[in-house]
Amino acid sequence: MPQATVAALMTTVRDGRVEVLLTRRKIEPFEGRWCLPGGHIDPGEPARMAVIREVKEETGLDFEASFAGYLDEIIPERGIHAVVLVFSGPATGELVPSEGEVSEIAWIPIQEARSMSLAFTHNVILDRYAAQSG
Repeated sequence: MPQATVAALMTTVRDGRVEVLLTRRKIEPFEGRWCLPGGHIDPGEPARMAVIREVKEETGLDFEASFAGYLDEIIPERGIHAVVLVFSGPATGELVPSEGEVSEIAWIPIQEARSMSLAFTHNVILDRYAAQSG
């Protein structure tokens, strides 16, 4: 049965380049790989509140989330079938990695991030964002 999950697409412009906030996973699945902040929606929790909570837990930032779209995330070899609700928007505060889930946090130029092998299907999310923003 598919699960509902959330992903946060936070960008900033530095030195004329668009950068995206990525976290390096400290846990399975995809331990050691970079990804967008996000995770599972708790029972009874609205999706927007879930992504705000996940961003706070994983990065320490306050996220102003706006719904940006969804993605079917089907990775049979890992037993993953999820519908990912993607939210975008600005974030404020100080970066503080979650000790349990995140080993690193970094603002990475979006073109570089798109060339990395990200966890889950997060490369598709970045590719769609890049196509929409020109």
